Amino acid sequence: MNTTTELIRLAQGGDAHAFSRLYEAVYTDLYRFALYTLRHAQDAEDAVSETVLDAFSGIHMLREASAFKSWIFRILTAKCNRRIRQYTTAPAQLDEDLGDESKKEEAICQQTDIQRALGVLSREDRLIISMSIFAGYSSQEIGEQLQMNPNTVRSRQSRALKKMEELLV
Repeated sequence: MNTTTELIRLAQGGDAHAFSRLYEAVYTDLYRFALYTLRHAQDAEDAVSETVLDAFSGIHMLREASAFKSWIFRILTAKCNRRIRQYTTAPAQLDEDLGDESKKEEAICQQTDIQRALGVLSREDRLIISMSIFAGYSSQEIGEQLQMNPNTVRSRQSRALKKMEELLV
C-alpha cells in the first residue's frame, strides 16, 4: 500500500495521511530548492507551505503518479517566482530581529559558501541551477518552464556553475 501510485490514489480520494507520506518524500528537496532560490529561510518555508496546500487541494488534477515530484516542483517554482517578483516591487524592510544576538548567530551559521556563490548569480541563473540540482529537472523541462531553448539553459547552467566554482575555490 505504500507505493507512490497507491498513495496518490488515496490522496486524490482525500486521504490526508497518504498525502503527508508523499510530502515527506519530497520535503527536503522542496525546502532546499526554495531556500537556494529565495535566499531567506522564512520565505522558503512559506513558499513550501503554500505549495503543499495548493498541491493537496489540487492533487485530483494529477494524471500520472510518476509525475508527482515534477508536478509539485512546478507549483513551488511558481510560488518562488511570485515571491521574487514581490521582492522587486516591495519596499525594503529592516529585519525585526536585528537586536536578538542568538538569531544573528543563527543567520550567520545558515549562510554557507554555496549560498553566497548562488547569491552572486542572476535571478534567472540561480533559478536554473536550483531547478536542475535541487529539483532534478532536465534542461528540456527547465526550458519549457522558463520559456527558453534547452541549449540556452545548458549553456547558462554551465557558465553559472563555472562562476560558482571560481568563487568556491
